Amino acid sequence: MNEQVLKRPRPLLEPTSALLARRLRRLRRGSLELRFGNGSREFIRGEAAGPHADLRIARPASLLARLAAKSDIGFAEAYFAGDWGTDDLFALLQLFALNESAFGTSTGGLFAPLERLLHLMRRNTRRGSRRNIEAHYDIGNDFYGLWLDSTWSYSSARFAYPDEGLVPAQRRKYRQHLDALEAQPGEHILEIGCGWGSFAIEAAQRGLRVTGITLSPAQLEHGTRRVREAGLDHLIELKLLDYRDLEGQFDHVVSIEMFEAVGEPYWGQYFDTVARVLRPGGRASLQVITIDDTYFARYRTSADFIQRHVFPGGMLPSTRAFTRSATAAGLYTHFPDAFGADYARTLAEWSRRVTLHHDAIRALGYDRRFLRLWQYYLAYCHAGFATGRIDVVQAVLMHA
Repeated sequence: MNEQVLKRPRPLLEPTSALLARRLRRLRRGSLELRFGNGSREFIRGEAAGPHADLRIARPASLLARLAAKSDIGFAEAYFAGDWGTDDLFALLQLFALNESAFGTSTGGLFAPLERLLHLMRRNTRRGSRRNIEAHYDIGNDFYGLWLDSTWSYSSARFAYPDEGLVPAQRRKYRQHLDALEAQPGEHILEIGCGWGSFAIEAAQRGLRVTGITLSPAQLEHGTRRVREAGLDHLIELKLLDYRDLEGQFDHVVSIEMFEAVGEPYWGQYFDTVARVLRPGGRASLQVITIDDTYFARYRTSADFIQRHVFPGGMLPSTRAFTRSATAAGLYTHFPDAFGADYARTLAEWSRRVTLHHDAIRALGYDRRFLRLWQYYLAYCHAGFATGRIDVVQAVLMHA
């Protein structure tokens, strides 16, 4: 008598899961392992090579509803809520970024006009700027201190070696800005957006005077303490001040990843201010995150995950848009370098540190949703730099 081999039937997908699977089958590059809560699995392979990722969908109906309502913002919010998970968040977001054209636009959804309106309501007026900056930077120095390196640098490092750590790479970044200025000991530098005092300390150690301004009381408090402890308060003055309220002139200007918080309606005011406070013959060195010109037109008329949940009022320029605004203020712009790969590496290290300090972050009182938001934010940016959608440049400006 022949023995029959019984095979366990493959679980059928419920309607919402089937709709999600159908959309994901549009994948063109890379591969995706799709897993559902009922045990069903599907392996999707694109026609072209690319990264591999997995996606575990725990609540398909909730995920589908969020996607329909808010598209990419909804996908992020579904992750915060636990509707889906993955073993490698960066790999998944990189895969989706590479397949954006196959899946459809990254912005949209039924609530897209509302999201855009909410973004526009967070305009960077003097009062709005302070509120927007505090929403990100004043969430707790103890939190940032757990995963930033000892220089307290919250911007892209500049790596020279494959196994180089963050501290020497961050200090190299500051030295490259000083070199671009051709700054000499005794000269006075204005830093617009001084953070926790990292650049100011590096510059003062080279004999330069620095005035740094910020809109974050938390950054000002910690930065001032670091300056005092370093014994450099005779060379460094940090202030709580809006860039539009600056007076006087300076030998040079530095601004490291602050321009992204200015907002497009205020780019003209920003460059007019730089032109006004920069002495004739002086230089400004800016580090700016840019978005590829291919995406800029659509990006500037919508709201994305970063603007909604991380940097209210923020806006990335394209290099062309940046140059146009600077030129209108009478400033000549030179871009000596772009180093998106360095930012991808910096973000990978930050992500590793946030995950490493998961328990310590929770012990400070931050909840699971907050932690998942930050994990998503860092991986989202990492994927943007890794795929070339966004880049980071050093821009040197002089009076034309």
